[in-house]
This record gives sequence, structure tokens and C-alpha cells, in this order.
Amino acid sequence: MALTRKSILCFAILLVSCATAPPSLVDRKNNADQLASARGWQSHQIKTREFPLTVYAPLHYSSSEELSIYIEGDGLAWISSEQPSSDPTPITPTGLQLALAQPSGNAVYLARPCQYGGATQEPCAKKYWTNYRFAPEVVSASNQAIDDLKQKFGAKRLTLIGYSGGGAVAALLASQRGDVERLITVAGNLDHRAWTGQHHISALSGSLNPADFGARLETIPQWHFVGGDDRNIPVDVVKSYSKNFSNKTKLSIQVVPGYDHRCCWAEQWPSLWAEIQ
Repeated sequence: MALTRKSILCFAILLVSCATAPPSLVDRKNNADQLASARGWQSHQIKTREFPLTVYAPLHYSSSEELSIYIEGDGLAWISSEQPSSDPTPITPTGLQLALAQPSGNAVYLARPCQYGGATQEPCAKKYWTNYRFAPEVVSASNQAIDDLKQKFGAKRLTLIGYSGGGAVAALLASQRGDVERLITVAGNLDHRAWTGQHHISALSGSLNPADFGARLETIPQWHFVGGDDRNIPVDVVKSYSKNFSNKTKLSIQVVPGYDHRCCWAEQWPSLWAEIQ
């Protein structure tokens, strides 16, 4: 993935400092485990045809026909402007924090392929957290995991919530499924061609682009939250996505002043969640 501006890519890897070594995989996984355990959640893996995917879910939950599924961002995709990470497990699992902060209803968290220790297992390869991060096989694996979760929870209707690159995956999933009642993204990368163009980095050549599926998505109620101070995925990326909708009546773009790519989504999620109920 060739770059022309080192500073931009430093931003694109979710604010990881280019001057310091990131926390170890063990530390990153332990951080997620501790966050989940404090709320009575634990992790397990779902084996799909393509990848094993990590899920965090509550140990105890009430029966409900509705289920919210939170999809993580790209994680630690790069450690420098020229070197992809050896493992994309996020330093700060914002998607998990959002799931844990949902104030009511059943919620689960779905990691992206190769996160939480799966990077060394075939067919994981660095392309799946760089230019193939939204590849058809990534979407297929996530679809299978969602089918599994839907059956486990006895759900019939789904709300998909995606953070950052997880927003792209959530939108692509919604374009293929008939059970998605709502699509919500937080700092979501909904048009990666617009995103790479803005940052002057090479295209995500192996990835599907949500902006290409407007006709399939415009019947689904959608809320897209964007940070007013987000220089990684600014509102122009979401606006570029919205241009592909002939009918925008079910599409809401909310720019939140003072928020950037990471702050302060999880902390304020209960109040933001209340706006879409």
C-alpha cells in the first residue's frame, strides 16, 4: 500500500503513535477480556468457511427477537507508514466498548478476521487488514458468524453497528441480508474510494465498497455518526456514500461537534443510542 504522506497514514492506523511500539498482542487481548469480563461478557470463536472469528457476548441475556451486533474497526492495521502490523488486534477496541455501553437490549460484538490471535492461522494474511480488508470472503465469514449468533439468541431482527472500517463491513452485510432492521455506523468508512482519494493513498483494490450498493441499502433505516473533528474519516466520506442513494428518506447523517475518530463515542454512546430509538 504505497503512501505519499506519512503523517496521514499515522492517522489512518487509528491514532497509533509512529514513534512508539504498540502494546503486545497479549496486552491488547487482555485489555479486551478485562473490559468484557467487567460487564459479565466472555469471548468465544465462531468457525466459518473462511476465518475463525472472535465474538464477545454476555453470559446471561433475556430472550428477544431483536439483536444488536457491533462490528470492530480495522484495528492495528499498520505500525508505520510502510510496514503493516503482524496482527490487527485493536489497541483500543472501540467497537467492543460501544457494545458494552448499549443501555438496553441484547448486544454482541463481532471482531474482524485475524484479530485477537488469529493472524497466524491460515488463510489470514496481511492483505486482509490492508487492501483486502473488505473483501468478499471477509463479508462471507461475517455473514456466517451472524447467522450463528442470530440462532443462538433466537433473534429475528438485527441492528448492525459498525465502527470505522467495521462500518463498511456492516453496510456490506446489510446489502446482502433481509433481516437487518437498522444500520448504524460510527466514524464509518462508507466509501473507501473517497477515503483513499482524500488521503492520497493507494486504493483498497481487493475490497468491496459500500458506496456501490446504494440501491440495495436505501430501503434500510440508517444512522451514520461522524465526528466534527475527525480527520481520518471526515463527513465528506459519508456524503460521498450518500450520493449513491436516489431516495435518502431513510438516511440520517449526524455530525457530532468536538468528536474525533475515537473520542468520545463509547463514553457518550448511551445518549447517542437514545436518539435513534
